Amino acid sequence: QVQLVESGGGLVQAGDSLRLSCVASGRSFSSDAMSWFRQAPGKEREFVAGISWSGGRIYYADSVKGRFTISRDYAKNTVYLQMNSLKPEDTAVYYCAADSGRPWSFVARGMADYDYWGQGTQVTVSS
Repeated sequence: QVQLVESGGGLVQAGDSLRLSCVASGRSFSSDAMSWFRQAPGKEREFVAGISWSGGRIYYADSVKGRFTISRDYAKNTVYLQMNSLKPEDTAVYYCAADSGRPWSFVARGMADYDYWGQGTQVTVSS
């Protein structure tokens, strides 16, 4: 059974850091682009950061650029999201997603492009 399981969320204060992890199981995800999305209450799910299956292309939403860093560990079948200088507006449920069958440099930003999703992890940033 293919699964993506996120962890690392929590309640922090503005300016703090968190590192989210997404462990994939059931098969290797080394040929999948991996991304993080988030959904705040009352808002649509939005793209946060993505990394191509080669690792050679990385994209960030403008709102997190310079504060968040996405990375992946192929041996551990895991993707990470390091979040620094957190703001209250970063409060959301964060989801990991995998997109298979893409060129080595491609990272999709639309939800419909992703084949697998995790259950999400809550991040709450207090002011």
